[in-house]
Amino acid sequence: MPWLLRHHRYRRHVREIDLATDAPRSFLTFMRANRLLFVAGLVGGLALSDLPAADSAPETPKKPVATNYQGVTVEDPYQWLEEDNEPQVKAWSAAQNQRTRQYLDKLPDRAAIEKQLTEWYAKTSPSYFSLVSRPGILFAMKFQPPKQQPLLVTLASADDLKSERVGIDPNVLDAKGTTAIDWFVPSLDGKRVAVSLSKGGSEDGTLRFYETAAGKALPDTIAHVQYPTAGGSAAWNADGTGVYYTRFPRKGERPEADLNFYQQIYFHKLGTSDTEDTYSIGKDFPRIAEIALESSRDGKYILATVANGDGGDFAHYLLGPDGTWKQVTQFSDQIKAARLGRDNALYLLSRADAPRGKILRLPLEVPELKNAAEIVASGDAVIEHIVPSTDALYVGDLLGGPSQIRRFDLNGKNEMVIPIPQISAVQEMLALEDGSLLFRDVNYTEPAAWFHCANEKTEPVKTALRNTSPVSFADIDVRREFATSKDGTKIPLNIIFQKGMKRDGHNPTLLYGYGGYGISMSPSFDFTRRLWFDRGGVYVVANIRGGDEFGEEWHKAGNLTKKQNVFDDFAAAAEYLIKENYTRPEKLTMQGGSNGGLLMGAMITQHPDLMRAVVSQVGIYDMLRVELAPNGAFNVTEFGTVKDPEQFKALYAYSPYHHVVDGTKYPGILMMTGANDGRVAPYHSRKMIARLDEANKSENPILLRTSSSAGHGMGTALSERIKQLADIYAFLFAQLDMRRMTKYE
Repeated sequence: MPWLLRHHRYRRHVREIDLATDAPRSFLTFMRANRLLFVAGLVGGLALSDLPAADSAPETPKKPVATNYQGVTVEDPYQWLEEDNEPQVKAWSAAQNQRTRQYLDKLPDRAAIEKQLTEWYAKTSPSYFSLVSRPGILFAMKFQPPKQQPLLVTLASADDLKSERVGIDPNVLDAKGTTAIDWFVPSLDGKRVAVSLSKGGSEDGTLRFYETAAGKALPDTIAHVQYPTAGGSAAWNADGTGVYYTRFPRKGERPEADLNFYQQIYFHKLGTSDTEDTYSIGKDFPRIAEIALESSRDGKYILATVANGDGGDFAHYLLGPDGTWKQVTQFSDQIKAARLGRDNALYLLSRADAPRGKILRLPLEVPELKNAAEIVASGDAVIEHIVPSTDALYVGDLLGGPSQIRRFDLNGKNEMVIPIPQISAVQEMLALEDGSLLFRDVNYTEPAAWFHCANEKTEPVKTALRNTSPVSFADIDVRREFATSKDGTKIPLNIIFQKGMKRDGHNPTLLYGYGGYGISMSPSFDFTRRLWFDRGGVYVVANIRGGDEFGEEWHKAGNLTKKQNVFDDFAAAAEYLIKENYTRPEKLTMQGGSNGGLLMGAMITQHPDLMRAVVSQVGIYDMLRVELAPNGAFNVTEFGTVKDPEQFKALYAYSPYHHVVDGTKYPGILMMTGANDGRVAPYHSRKMIARLDEANKSENPILLRTSSSAGHGMGTALSERIKQLADIYAFLFAQLDMRRMTKYE
């Protein structure tokens, strides 16, 4: 069931999208299992009239606050719910949680679903992701339930599982399972590794250092190198004696309101106190800068990719052997990605006059953009990844959602297409020391596997790093069709269902979407969908605008003042499924998270009659105040600001919180949030639920679930994730009267 990337925006946003799908959106999304018996808690099912009714909503006082925006006075009756630490807010939230638990725990399948998921996850095969290559060694994150968190391991190769050694295991560091690895960076020789660790889903990371062979922790620690606002990063120097790292201001250096902004780069020498670390660059970067660092393989160069918030514009800076930083690109240059090659060159993904991307090669001796030469021209495919190796350039493309891999020489000549399964997604690509390629591929009906493509070969070979599923998807079919949006734009739909399904309008259907930040909804595998399919469910992923499925134009057509296109696309997808007799409104549900939660809020307020139920996770609903939260400031380049007249007009026109209408019969709604969420403030969910409770005239449940041990999704313990999944499935099964439960032989 979707919920929650290697591109800089991916790291900050799409990690939030998938809860149990086989996609590298966080260290916590790779969960697999073996076949076993489903223990049904109920034979048959209950009629909708037999379902438990939700208790009355907690009393929510109105305390109106009026604010003037661009000459428009907007009244906010529930602004008081924004204060996380106020006793009245805590009591209100606890009462909502109690009400939600009483409803969900009465559902007849709830306990059985959690039991089944727990058993599946406990027997899952290991999953390996976020691979990094160093001479003679592979580093990888490994997720192996029932461990609560993924751990860092090393391997001699992708086909030598016996060589695996555990490096850092957060489950040993923290028996409660609340400590997580945010990211890791090995030294260039692989002998040491820097690791950011955070607790409770906070993503507030402390950088620690370990000896690879012994797993021994070094005494050095650097606090607050990672935070949800701007993320975090590090890059080693040539001899492994120190790292360049991202640093947020310390208390006293900036006002309290700016301590999670103004990210800069410092250098830390191992064996010294972090108070002795030296400033490197960043004082002139924007307040909402987000920095990603990379070392060249010889350690002579450090590349800093600087994002201007979350709108998709980047500048690039290069630290060379002379010890000085040079700015290579500006935000206006439309360079979306840069990678250091092993041939003393910088490879650039440009979208200047090429919305689907072209590749430039820039010699490091003359690192000015005017000296870059185009080596791969723009075409029909959207270029997503560029991976230079010793003698080849590997390019990962998007074809409207599914992937493609091409191989070129380092001058962009001798193009070859590396065959991969149809309608599949290449999630990671890694050049090995010998110049060959490892890549991780997944599709809707088969779990992920790492493939190896040797030099000069076109046929990839599946490695030992592969996942298995507890259930077969051999009876599942995937169809790609197109809906027509309000303005005539064709919107791809990936429709997944049991073979032999009748298109009679009676199929329970779950429609999922995101639509933002230039993030693409590519194929993924999720074994828990078996529960959905076995009750006759259809699962649909819509490739709506705001993503990157068709390049920068597709993204820009769904952001800032054009955000309404995203909602129109999703509504068109729902209407297509109804028109084509896949389902009908009484059997249609929708789901999305974060920016996808905003999408859910828009569907609830703009099309309340189009669906039977909605699951919205860590969503954004008050678009007039979102920019006031620390991470909200980073979103201005994607959503816009109330300080701009035209952008305010667009924001106010669709802001879900402001378009809840009294007396409306709303669908069943389950909203989920995390108390430690540093990306989307939990108050968005509180305010939206309060307003919906006040306005709703239907008998459908409107529920808020707040997790005290989670944030936006990253770093959440497996046990809590399973509970969240069980709540989602139980809620949707009840709302759609999905009765059938199938045994797995």
